[in-house]
Amino acid sequence: MALVDWYVQVKQAHVALVGLSATLFAARGAGVLAGRRWAMAPLARRTSVAIDTALFAAGVALWSMLRLHPLRDAWLGAKLGWLVLYIALGSMALKRAPTPAARAAFFVAALAALGTLVSVPLTRHPLGWIAVLMARTGG
Repeated sequence: MALVDWYVQVKQAHVALVGLSATLFAARGAGVLAGRRWAMAPLARRTSVAIDTALFAAGVALWSMLRLHPLRDAWLGAKLGWLVLYIALGSMALKRAPTPAARAAFFVAALAALGTLVSVPLTRHPLGWIAVLMARTGG
């Protein structure tokens, strides 16, 4: 059986893992802002890593199955760029920002980047929901 024969299952797993990863990040970010220790406890961190590793593997499998290339398929290149931005902002929000206000700002920015990251493959446009909004407003 070829890898592409698993496309539907891999895509469903990828979508489910995106939901799990986003939900856990949102919960951990809210926990950090509320001063809850569980949000940075080893179990929460390891669970996040496990989910994100599986998510990455599913994404690479889809990339391979669909024979996409980030330089040829601009939306994929943009999605990878949004992913890097989301990771950086999320890291600042959870542990690296120096003040609670900064953590809150980075958390909101990370959620916005995540929303854009998720919307890019849905719209197949590098700006995702931003492009849809601009088209509707004539921008």
